[in-house]
Amino acid sequence: MIAIASTDDEIRNCFATMKQLRPHIEKNTYIATMRGMMKEGYQLAYLKNDVGLVSCVAGFKISHNLFLGKHLYVEDLVTAETARASGHGSKIFEWLVAYAKTEHCLAIDLDSGVQRHAAHKFYLNQGMKIVCYHFLAEFA
Repeated sequence: MIAIASTDDEIRNCFATMKQLRPHIEKNTYIATMRGMMKEGYQLAYLKNDVGLVSCVAGFKISHNLFLGKHLYVEDLVTAETARASGHGSKIFEWLVAYAKTEHCLAIDLDSGVQRHAAHKFYLNQGMKIVCYHFLAEFA
């Protein structure tokens, strides 16, 4: 079953899986960070495996822009290493597509690090296309 995390316990249960994608996150600030992001429209969907552990998480938000119109942007999507190739990523991706359609989105989009070749293969297998480059200027 896929659900959207709303309680602190649900958010906390997603931490170990999310940390595999975002190793810089800290457990002691994770819930506060998520709550801040949720105030800006971020949602956290999760899928539990047969023994009740979170095996896949997807952070996303509904947004509007001139390029795509109303769309669902996937900010984070990761399947726990122990659950990869189990179909959990496909299940949560299908759920995201269905959710986007119920919200009358015109598209679903995401960015993926250039080094994440397995993720790229997964997204292409889900019917996504590579349509642009993402540029970044960091300020430190």
